Amino acid sequence: MATIKDIAKKLGIATSTVSKGLNGAKDISEETRQLVLDTAVEMGYAVKRVQRKGTHKVCILIENMEYNSIDQFGYEIIVGFKLAAARRHFDVTVLPTNLNMQAEEKYDSFMLKNGFCGAFLLGFSLHDDYIAQVHKTSVPTVLFDNVIQNRHVGSVGTDGFEGIELAVRLLADGGHKRIALLNGAKNSMVTKERHDAFLESMERHKLTVDPALVQNGWFVADCAKQHVAHFLEHGATAIVCASDLIASGVIAELKRLGKRVPEDVSVIGFDDLPIAQHLCPALTTVRQDRVSLGKSAFMLLEELIGGVSIGKLLLRPELIIRESTGPCPEKEAPKIPQKSLYF
Repeated sequence: MATIKDIAKKLGIATSTVSKGLNGAKDISEETRQLVLDTAVEMGYAVKRVQRKGTHKVCILIENMEYNSIDQFGYEIIVGFKLAAARRHFDVTVLPTNLNMQAEEKYDSFMLKNGFCGAFLLGFSLHDDYIAQVHKTSVPTVLFDNVIQNRHVGSVGTDGFEGIELAVRLLADGGHKRIALLNGAKNSMVTKERHDAFLESMERHKLTVDPALVQNGWFVADCAKQHVAHFLEHGATAIVCASDLIASGVIAELKRLGKRVPEDVSVIGFDDLPIAQHLCPALTTVRQDRVSLGKSAFMLLEELIGGVSIGKLLLRPELIIRESTGPCPEKEAPKIPQKSLYF
């Protein structure tokens, strides 16, 4: 594995200059420092430095995800990660990022420059620069709801196939046949997973999928305005939503159009954010245990840092049945008990 002398020899500069570049000294130019960092990454120095110094400093990089209050999806994930990290005496830095930041500095260089021995990436989409770069990284990295083939990179999430199956099964048992899916953004791996899960679940319950009833939106409430009327025109009696925020928009739009929930249309969300139980009617939803997701992400990252390669860790979902679902209005079905269901 490369040493400071190896880097100095390759660049034709003094070992002291390499040391300054790696340790953030102020008396060398930014251009030289970046050259040293890029060369160190290229030669595999980053991993050696972490192992030799026994560093316990990791970061959570966040893109396109709210996390400042308990009502926001990322909040409890970060709480869970920090709780697990504190028990193992790791320092955690939470850093919001964006496409501009990712374009300015390569992922491995950023990690080495800031002394991080690993990272948890939250909210990243498939087109983000850092997702492309971690395909070749040697920095221990955990992704949320994204999967790539790299022994240094693992993934954590909730089993979307089980979650969607729980939702479709509930609706099918209630006599619904015209079930719609309002999914998330197209450039998300979790969106594709939930789409495929919906098709499989509908087939499993011998229900026909109408392409007009399967649409992509965004993980925000406003996207409902563009799709709910279309679903109604095509006879939907139930709408499965890729998030609780989408579901909240669906319920609001149904009310605006004069439809009752669940008497006319049943609605199911995904996540079980605090907002779910305060909607009117209270939202039936697929629960993700976000604190446990954060704890699991740290556990996975610690194993990767220790040299144990783990590909994917999935938590089990739970269906929380509330008042937004009921029997199909075209066929009175037996009442579903108000309780939690597991796969």
